[in-house]
Amino acid sequence: MKDKILNSSFIQTLSRLKLVQKLKENRFFSKILNYEVITYVIVGAMTTAINWIVHFLMPRFGTSGLDVALASIAAWCAAVAFAFPANKVFVFDSTSWERRTVIRELVPFVTARLLSLGFDALFMFITAGRLHFNEPLMKILSSIIVLTANYIASKFLIFRKQEGSENKEPDLPESSE
Repeated sequence: MKDKILNSSFIQTLSRLKLVQKLKENRFFSKILNYEVITYVIVGAMTTAINWIVHFLMPRFGTSGLDVALASIAAWCAAVAFAFPANKVFVFDSTSWERRTVIRELVPFVTARLLSLGFDALFMFITAGRLHFNEPLMKILSSIIVLTANYIASKFLIFRKQEGSENKEPDLPESSE
């Protein structure tokens, strides 16, 4: 699957961009421009889109702030239902669907996402619901924090490589100019 994605025309075009070439020359960015990070960002963007769509389509019944928190909860449920299999298969290359493996991954995945849900709901309740800050701006800020925290949890706690498995992630393909 990784080879198919890395050899896709989208990734090939992306790797030929001058900006990407410059970033790959930078020591910091050269370490993070790899398959795992890029696919996590793509899957994260899709998960975030699902979260936002559900959040903003939820009806609002008042101005107490509770409706904003409830919208965040519904959005979270939809996003997690998409995120687990997408991250498992496409980002972290965890191909086993044995019951034991799925439980070992799913329980901490949902736990980490529950913590994210709590953060997101509380953050939105306080900032948008009570303090009346700009709701879309607060949702963007909350999403950035949640995306970062969830990557760290997924990488180091949930889908970590087992002993003896290959740990190196392939880099973006070199430009063939």
